[in-house]
Amino acid sequence: MSASDDDIPARLLAWYDRHARTLPWRSPPGAAAPEPYRVWLSEVMLQQTTTAAVAPYYAKFLARWPTVEALAAADDGDVMAAWAGLGYYSRARNLLAAARMVVERGGFPDTEEGLRQLPGVGAYIAAAVAAIAFGRRAVVVDANVERVVSRLFAIAEPLPASRKAIYERTGAITPASRAGDFAQAMMDLGATVCTPREPRCLLCPLSADCAARAEGEPGRYPVKAAKRAKPTRRGAALWIERERAVWLVRREGTGMLGGMRALPDDGWSARSDGSGVPDGEWEDAGVVRHGFTHFDLELAVHVSRTATPVGDGEWWPLDKLEEAGLPTLFAKAAARAGAR
Repeated sequence: MSASDDDIPARLLAWYDRHARTLPWRSPPGAAAPEPYRVWLSEVMLQQTTTAAVAPYYAKFLARWPTVEALAAADDGDVMAAWAGLGYYSRARNLLAAARMVVERGGFPDTEEGLRQLPGVGAYIAAAVAAIAFGRRAVVVDANVERVVSRLFAIAEPLPASRKAIYERTGAITPASRAGDFAQAMMDLGATVCTPREPRCLLCPLSADCAARAEGEPGRYPVKAAKRAKPTRRGAALWIERERAVWLVRREGTGMLGGMRALPDDGWSARSDGSGVPDGEWEDAGVVRHGFTHFDLELAVHVSRTATPVGDGEWWPLDKLEEAGLPTLFAKAAARAGAR
């Protein structure tokens, strides 16, 4: 660290002691570390998902499965249903697999290397859990930290190529003590002060050291490469109704929306359109649109009260449809079909 870099952790931690966000998975600054289970659960949920969206799901999971042992013993279908609406469903499958591995080994690993052995735990989550739950010095870089560090050092190389430099710069200012608080302070600074648009530089404890502010254009960082246009796929969802019940199938355990209850569909995927509606009398209920990470989907909804059920499934009472845990895409399709 340079002399200036060496001063950054102290000023940032002093700011964090006064301005830390209150979040359900956090301990106050300087307090004993939260349980590893709580930190890990929150970090898995927060992947590519906002704090506001995660908070109610986190509370629901903790109320139902308050320990990693309870989660490990849970029914797969119950966990997938509880996850419905949070998106990126492979996270839920990995969550269960990791919980069972933790119980089998007798507790959470307390190092980044050990944590990386758990399903679904990559470099970021391993570093965050190691720092926040176990006090290990770890370099924790999420999207907020990327933005703060890109501006602090005016890193002009576009993302994602700049991530190596961002990681190295973050490592240079990461202290050995209060590692968890430092990581969360960096996250809070990015979330509340060093925001994507109109950063609040006058409130920033690091503004005197910020190279982007000295340039007069902090908002241009981090520099991002031009996005590729996402393809649009088209498919169909089938609403088959009998005597106030709808036919639901269970999607295959791996792949997109794997393990979730859903309406039958025509086999659309990220790589290709669906095959179309099977023969029979179908009413057109309109189209729902949904964005996935790598493609957009236009899903035509077709309704029948005479069609033969498609695939292995079950009749689900319409008045209990909310309990089925349909992912957001199929919840939209159900609403379009006129579910009551």
